Amino acid sequence: MNQNIDNLIGESTCFLEVIEQVSQLASINKPVLIVGERGTGKELIAARLHYLSGRWDQPFIKLNCAAINENLLESELFGHESGSFTGANKRHLGRFELANHGTLFLDELGNSSSAVQEKLLRVIEYGELERVGGNKTLKIDVRLVAATNENLPERVNKGEFRADLLDRLAFDVVTLPPLRARTSDIIILAQHFAMLMTKELDREFFAGFTESAQKALVQYSWPGNVRELKNVIERTIYKTPADVLIDEIQFDPFKSNYRLIGESNSHSSNMTSADEQFPTANKAMSTENQISPSTIIETTQFPINLKQSIYDTEVHIIQMALKHTQFNQKKCAEMLGLTYHQLRGYLKKYQLLDQK
Repeated sequence: MNQNIDNLIGESTCFLEVIEQVSQLASINKPVLIVGERGTGKELIAARLHYLSGRWDQPFIKLNCAAINENLLESELFGHESGSFTGANKRHLGRFELANHGTLFLDELGNSSSAVQEKLLRVIEYGELERVGGNKTLKIDVRLVAATNENLPERVNKGEFRADLLDRLAFDVVTLPPLRARTSDIIILAQHFAMLMTKELDREFFAGFTESAQKALVQYSWPGNVRELKNVIERTIYKTPADVLIDEIQFDPFKSNYRLIGESNSHSSNMTSADEQFPTANKAMSTENQISPSTIIETTQFPINLKQSIYDTEVHIIQMALKHTQFNQKKCAEMLGLTYHQLRGYLKKYQLLDQK
């Protein structure tokens, strides 16, 4: 069994209910849709579904659909024949073929094209596919597990996602609770990540957290959920001497007296909501989804490097919008008055694609 599923740790009621649901679903050879905010552990849940199933000794293949260019996603999923398009010099097996007799986990499926959605529906219904540029129908046996942080029923209502595909994907839906709903698990997880980091640093023991540090951990809103908690704890451990109790938690790694002009703290240990973390941004965004130019001008300190300041300002606004929308790129694009593809262009330009 894959050791990663052991990272599913907690004792809160909402968490244990999810674990029980997953255990029941594991043995049923049906598609499953996992819904949850970023950092809640969707991939770990998918792995648990696979390794508790009868397919545990077969391939567990993963693909983040948002990380693949839309034009290449179809080929990556279903494969292609040699010469099917420019650069296709040899036959390429898609993820479905690689996952044959096992499980395929598709993360961030919500923004896939209509062509991909149509082919996915056929695979789910008939277990058949054709490689791009091919005319031979291939039979495959794959259990599909999909994940999203999108509201797919809403996208169906808007005509942006196929209703019949959603019906087939959602044989059952596993909805992961955010960490802020699992307050009794926060210290348990923090202790777990602290021990792992202590071992990684070859230290003999972990001194522990003070009461004030534990209180700060529990009161923080954790917009990045368990993934953010892990990063915060690991960073805190390595910065604290081995024999010293952890008393102060650094939630924001960018916090400094020497921040660049135009930057502001994105995290604070005593803030509990996105509105508190970004009051200026949220107020500005609520007015016709735009940020007031006067807000930027009033905070500018002269003399400045205009090109660098424009660069910093654009990056900062995009980062604020991403956090405000919990890194939902489609909603972020709407917030900024851009198309989805225009936003993707900015994210590539400023190397923000991996930010979460």
